[in-house]
Formats: sequence, C-alpha cells, structure tokens
Amino acid sequence: MEPFFSTLLAVFLAEIGDKTQLLTLFLAAKFRNKWAVIGGIVTATTINHLASAYIGVLAGSLMSDQVVAWVAGVSFIVVGMWLLVPDNADENQSRWLTLGAFAATTILFFIAEIGDKTQIATTLLAARFESVWIVASASVLGLLLANVPVIYFGEALMRRVPQRIVRIAACSLFCTIGILSIATHL
Repeated sequence: MEPFFSTLLAVFLAEIGDKTQLLTLFLAAKFRNKWAVIGGIVTATTINHLASAYIGVLAGSLMSDQVVAWVAGVSFIVVGMWLLVPDNADENQSRWLTLGAFAATTILFFIAEIGDKTQIATTLLAARFESVWIVASASVLGLLLANVPVIYFGEALMRRVPQRIVRIAACSLFCTIGILSIATHL
C-alpha cells in the first residue's frame, strides 16, 4: 500500500496551486457541464500518467537499484524545490474551447501535464516502486482529489487554501522522500 498512498499524497500536494489546477478553475468557469470537465481530466491524466509510469518502470529496470535510488532521490529533491515556484496558467487556450467541455478539457489537460510536476513525480514514483498500475491509478486519483473541489467550489476554495504553506509542505515531502531514497542506498 506504500506505493499507492505515497503517490496519492505526493501528486495531491504537488497539484495544489499548479497550472493544471488553475486550468481546472478556468474550465469550470467556462463550461456548465462539470461532469464533462471531470471526464476530460480523468481521460487526459490517465493517458499521460500511464505513459509516465510505464517510462518510469522501464527506466528503473535498466538501472541498478543504487542508481535508481540516487537518480530518484536527487530528482525528488529537485522537484521539491521546483514546487516552491508558483505556476501560471497558459493563456493560449481559446482555439480548443470551441470543441466543447470534454474535448477541450482532455486536450488542454493533456498538453498542460506534459513536463508538469505531477507527471515527473509519477515517472519517479513508478521507477522507485516498480509499478505502472498502482502508481498511475494513485496519481490520477491524487490529481482528481486536488481538482474536483476546484470545479465545484472554485474561487472560494482557492482564496482559502494557503497555497504557500501547501507548496512548502509538498517541497518538504518530496525532499524527504529524496533524502530517504539516497540514505537507504548509501
């Protein structure tokens, strides 16, 4: 259960204040069909994070346990520091909005997740835990837990969530995982 809950928590915390969460807020305000927005998030994230988890497991299988531990450890620390930098939403989205709530959300979310903190975290966690399905499913669920409330409670929720504190907590979690990964293979 450690791979599932570690991934769930890491992705949930990494998503708070992320550009995809801002994109969720924008899409929820733009489209009335909230279920289509949720469906688009699930579709895009599942495809993106399954591929990321697969790449992570493949990369992990090509390296020794010690190399994986060091690469993952250093990467977690780097991602942890990256979490301290707030994201801004990409404003070049208008052409996709004419496709409707589900298609627009799927396309915009998929594009926004490429190279995103949660995608990188999914790849690293899959390499560490050597599990595509557990890590990918926990990653999608963590992203949904962070984004679905934004769809329904939007701006009121964003004003009350202390994003700076959450970013610091997420940074601490990622750095701790990174340090433990390295320390267990010294």
